[in-house]
Amino acid sequence: MTSPPTSPQQSPEPHGHSHSHGPAAPVSRHLRKVIAAVLIPFAAAVVVGLLVLWPGGAPGHERSGVGFDRQTEQGRVVRVDKVDCKDVNAAQVPPTGDTSTPQGREAVNAQQGSCEKATIEVTSGKDKGRTFVEIIQPDAPRQLDEGQGVVVAYAPDAPRDLQYSVTDVDRGFPMALLAGIFALAVVLVGRMRGVMALIALAASFAVLTLFILPAILQGSNPLIVAVIGASAIMLIALYLCHGLSARTSVAVLGTLISLLLTGLLGSLFIGWASLTGNTDDNTGLIHGLYPNIDMSGLLLAGIIIGSLGVLDDVTVTQTSAVWELRQADPNMGLRALYRAGIRIGRDHIASVVNTLVLAYAGAALPLLLLFSIAQSSVGTVTNSELVAEEIVRTLVGSIGLVAAVPVTTALAALVVSADRPRSAATDESPARSGSPVRGGRGRRRKK
Repeated sequence: MTSPPTSPQQSPEPHGHSHSHGPAAPVSRHLRKVIAAVLIPFAAAVVVGLLVLWPGGAPGHERSGVGFDRQTEQGRVVRVDKVDCKDVNAAQVPPTGDTSTPQGREAVNAQQGSCEKATIEVTSGKDKGRTFVEIIQPDAPRQLDEGQGVVVAYAPDAPRDLQYSVTDVDRGFPMALLAGIFALAVVLVGRMRGVMALIALAASFAVLTLFILPAILQGSNPLIVAVIGASAIMLIALYLCHGLSARTSVAVLGTLISLLLTGLLGSLFIGWASLTGNTDDNTGLIHGLYPNIDMSGLLLAGIIIGSLGVLDDVTVTQTSAVWELRQADPNMGLRALYRAGIRIGRDHIASVVNTLVLAYAGAALPLLLLFSIAQSSVGTVTNSELVAEEIVRTLVGSIGLVAAVPVTTALAALVVSADRPRSAATDESPARSGSPVRGGRGRRRKK
């Protein structure tokens, strides 16, 4: 029944099939122009923002010698000897003999055990080849082995014998090996798409380390920097991984709208809850070194950037789902597409929100343990700024994710319903189409 009507349309327009080799038929040229008219100015604004706010590197400062703000060199453990803790004076028992405090008990335990005396050789910097001694107590969380690589901190103003100390172990090889396994797995499974994903990941880190972080340190508004940087990451990652197409452009629009909503909600509730963003030693050190940085703005920037990765996943999945639904049934209208897409999205919402909440809870697990040890009430825990920050971060990001599903589904349904690709039009006859459908087929019949 359908072969007579379709053959006349296919024969005069053989080029209509040239667009149907991809995973989904493209929209018409007119709609592509409309999408481009929206995204090209946005991309141009992102490029202008990058050029205007480009920092040219992080500003220099005099090292404080505190926390991560220390000069470090590489080292190697050349020898480890067992010694009596009493002989090396590893810990001092309180003069009163009081062991009721944790410090007193630790001191007694340390003096009763066997310590290790590690000889460390500096393997980088101006003092390469110099050695120093590090005492490791038996209950120390980090033990050293002969031949192990370490990171040593250098304090130039300290006495010569105390200038170097072990601050961490060298994890370079296992971290590099794990990164190599990850890259290999991505390429083996994803093939060319996996290669593009790795390139996009490298580009995202480049934007983060070369633009976002230095620009914030230079004193630029963290919110503006985060919006521009996140937009650049979004454009690079989505188009590199999924190609320059209308389908990807719809995902970009959905991500952009959801990011704007996340930013507005985050700004509102950070101000309303009086969150300062200065809650631990690291943020305190940043504020001390760069007092002009807006720490609450830095918190909001972190929420936006943290939400971006999961938003990309949601918007791309929803857009692809709507495109595939239309490919499976070209007669589906706007409402039918939206309803079918939103049903898929509901399942996605449940899994993604749970993933986000558990990710934040896992990161804050030591903090939650401290509150549990203190037997604090739920109200006390949630009212503390440390936990309140994580709650706001989680809930604001989750609201952005939830909103991304209907927004992106609606945009995708509008785009694929507004015009019919030529390849889809050739698959059905006028008799099957029922009521008149606006789209490419109608226009071709008028020509």
